[in-house]
Amino acid sequence: MGNDFNTLIVGAGYAGSIMAERLATELDQRILVIDRRDHIAGNAYDYHDEHGVLVHRYGPHIFHTNHMPVVDYLSRFTEWRPYEHRVVTRAKDDLLVPMPINRTTINMLYGLDLRTDDEVEAFYAERREPVELMKTSEDAVVAKVGRELYELFFRGYTRKQWQRDPSELHASVCARIPIRTNTDDRYFTDSFQQMPAEGYTRMFERMLDHPNIEVRLRTEFDDVRDDLTYDHLVYTGTIDGFFDHRYGELPYRSLEFELKNEPTPGGGLLQPVASVNEPDYDVPYTRTTEYRHMTGQVAESSSYHVEYPRSEGEPYYPIPNDETRALYKRYEALADALDDVTFVGRLARYQYLDMHQVVAQALTTYEKLATRLAAPA
Repeated sequence: MGNDFNTLIVGAGYAGSIMAERLATELDQRILVIDRRDHIAGNAYDYHDEHGVLVHRYGPHIFHTNHMPVVDYLSRFTEWRPYEHRVVTRAKDDLLVPMPINRTTINMLYGLDLRTDDEVEAFYAERREPVELMKTSEDAVVAKVGRELYELFFRGYTRKQWQRDPSELHASVCARIPIRTNTDDRYFTDSFQQMPAEGYTRMFERMLDHPNIEVRLRTEFDDVRDDLTYDHLVYTGTIDGFFDHRYGELPYRSLEFELKNEPTPGGGLLQPVASVNEPDYDVPYTRTTEYRHMTGQVAESSSYHVEYPRSEGEPYYPIPNDETRALYKRYEALADALDDVTFVGRLARYQYLDMHQVVAQALTTYEKLATRLAAPA
């Protein structure tokens, strides 16, 4: 294709790949997608390990949504297999209980026999602490379930994950975790909960399989930005990195994954559900995830990840507090002043987004860009 393109896209994850596919398919643009990694699909990348188990390199990615336009779009590139994610938490005395907290959790923990939603609601109500101004994640939890459950399930896990006490984190971090009064033990309750039948990477391969799209991996933006000719740039990397950290670095939490495999004679499974959370602060990892729960594979061994939060490494989670939001706003003002650059995705907008939210954002961003490109000069 040479070095002349209508649009250069930095990043081959959800945001970049969707923008590439839409611009190539709908506007017949010539697209170059670059990524510094050696693979497409971003953090959703999956592969078959040496034992033949389909694993997610960057930790478990569970697709769930109530937004059917997102499903309709992705269904062009994949078939689906039903999967409803379940999580248990290791509580006191090594007891494994459902997470999010539900009626079964309460009954198992306290030796109760609560049978109705109203009874569980009354249990929570007795323990809740009034919070006048909901500012922190500690506020968000104790206002729902009280101090004891906060200490047991949330404080240690959150301190490990974020290297900050929940009292130092914005309320949104823990407020998104539901508290239930029924016995629903699914981690998500969305109407659509399924996994790409052949894996995420295969879905991305189909998305990028277009004659107008060229993909170059192991390619840093700074190494090629002056060697290419293009009319527009779609950027999905870190927004502070794009501006050479002019105002300082936006902080992120990272993760490290230790992949293990153990024999499962007869095709059994190692864990009762896909993920086991470890809220004890003295346990250095936050969870273990066994992938064959998600893939439905039957094998004589099972592969699982042990997940360790880290301060350094790949940027996974923006750290939401008043200071970081103010810093992002300064970078956002710089981005808004650039007519020939579109910023999209969780890193470019410093947002914690689930996969379906990134897809929706990318589709909306494409529509806005297409409208602008179609407008008379």
